[in-house]
Amino acid sequence: MNAESGARDVERRAAIHAALGDAGRLAIVDALSIGEASPGELGERLGMPSNLIAHHLRVLDGVGLVARHRSEGDRRRTYVALVRERLGDLCALGAPLTAQRVVFVCTQNSARSQLAVALWNDASTVPATSAGTDPASEVHPGAVAAARRRHLSLVQARPQHLDAVLAPSDLVVTVCDNAHEHLADHDGRSAVHWSIPDPVRDGDPAAFDGVVDDLSDRIARLSSSVRVPTTTHPEERSTS
Repeated sequence: MNAESGARDVERRAAIHAALGDAGRLAIVDALSIGEASPGELGERLGMPSNLIAHHLRVLDGVGLVARHRSEGDRRRTYVALVRERLGDLCALGAPLTAQRVVFVCTQNSARSQLAVALWNDASTVPATSAGTDPASEVHPGAVAAARRRHLSLVQARPQHLDAVLAPSDLVVTVCDNAHEHLADHDGRSAVHWSIPDPVRDGDPAAFDGVVDDLSDRIARLSSSVRVPTTTHPEERSTS
């Protein structure tokens, strides 16, 4: 690295550190560390007015820390994603999440959510299942083929409806925009949202392989942060 490129790198890193020096912007980065969110959702989650969220996002966008894309469901909605490559080791998941089980949800429960469970089972001992808001009659052949190529086990034989699956202690991870927006409009149960493009629309094997790669990266990060809550029995409680 020559002196000129080294100076540019120092300036780039200094700009990122300066952007993260504000507590509000750091809170936004923390909120985006496990999944995407719309600006409105960030405001609700962090208790910030829309104009302040907009300002912070402009600053973060200016140093390349966030990117935006349109929802595959409601095209009026924009999701904000963290550009992890710009953060390196500065990005952390923060406090661990507790859940008796992880439930991956997409609309038809035929591809993304099924693949997510297979990957999760390889990465974590926390139980996982999947469901759909409008389940298909069977798992998509493209997902089955992708699982076979990656040596993944799709243990769930048939898509199932979310209402038949969800329990209060579950951690819900939506893996498609439509499912996230459906839950947000009905009961707010989408705790983590991953805005992953639908491979079924493309139909190409590469699209399904891309979903597996995306999910693998996200699950590697989330699985290290999810714990089954410990139960303290009455006789184990301290009497002091």
